Amino acid sequence: MTITTNASTTVHALVSKLAHERIGSWQSGYLADRPKAVAAVARLRRGAGRPAGQVPDLWDLIDISPLHEARPDGRRLGEIELGRAEEAVHVACTLWAVHQQARSTGMHQRHNRERSRGLGAAVRRLMPPDDIDEPLRKRLVRAGTAPDLIVLAQRLRDIVTLLRGQEARLDYALLAAQLYQWQWPGGPDAVRTAWGRSFHAWRDEQELNAAIPAPTAAPDILDTTTKDAS
Repeated sequence: MTITTNASTTVHALVSKLAHERIGSWQSGYLADRPKAVAAVARLRRGAGRPAGQVPDLWDLIDISPLHEARPDGRRLGEIELGRAEEAVHVACTLWAVHQQARSTGMHQRHNRERSRGLGAAVRRLMPPDDIDEPLRKRLVRAGTAPDLIVLAQRLRDIVTLLRGQEARLDYALLAAQLYQWQWPGGPDAVRTAWGRSFHAWRDEQELNAAIPAPTAAPDILDTTTKDAS
């Protein structure tokens, strides 16, 4: 069964939304030190790098029921779509748990045009601003050339561990959608391209910020001195 990029776009959105909702709930609870959320993160970590079906302890933790529901157009996901969507959500959630461990701020943060939170940008953030850490870059390349999702998840876990050390945030909803795309014909090439663009987008973001003058406060019309802009 082959699904074109256009045909599966809505599934990408569903996978992304589900990952964001599940991770967002656990993250807020973990940061608030709620015992249930802390325990959930510990359980999720044990599933990192392993197929969803091989971790029975997570079957009742990662609620994927929305994937089984009919969409607004009335169509339910086919078996292949469903299996790949489940795996993508599982990998994203378990990797986030590794990333979030012992961090006091949320490691899942949404990506936008002004704030790149894609995987490539997260890896680039670990490097000096004006230099490329070649061994680190090769880790990203190696992940991008993984032969299957399980190997990819294992290589991403190594990267995520490094991100945790520097508290470099990542959009796990975006990653979940990319992990779903990865599993379809032509998907790995598209995802690798996205990671490469993200890698360079971080530098563009830094240069853009440097080019924008720092805002200065307007003088108070009731004061004869100019207020310190800092």
